[in-house]
Amino acid sequence: MPEISRFYGVIIRIFFNDHNPPHFHVEYQDYEATIDIENGVVKGEMPRRALKLVYEWLDLHKDELIENWELAQNQEPLKKIEPLN
Repeated sequence: MPEISRFYGVIIRIFFNDHNPPHFHVEYQDYEATIDIENGVVKGEMPRRALKLVYEWLDLHKDELIENWELAQNQEPLKKIEPLN
């Protein structure tokens, strides 16, 4: 499960050949969730503060996330995405 970004203790990953809809996995401390790239729907649990940071990052990098999703579906290397600063 390749890590594509990390910021403020938040780790973002995309799995190869994962199920639709396009989404990414988030880890923060003992919490884990998946977030739909298109609509931001969350499955799992994440503290509100961490989720706010993830949404801010998602808004900045949506196109890059879609590109990485497509790369992962084709078993191609993923690209790192800039962290939230």
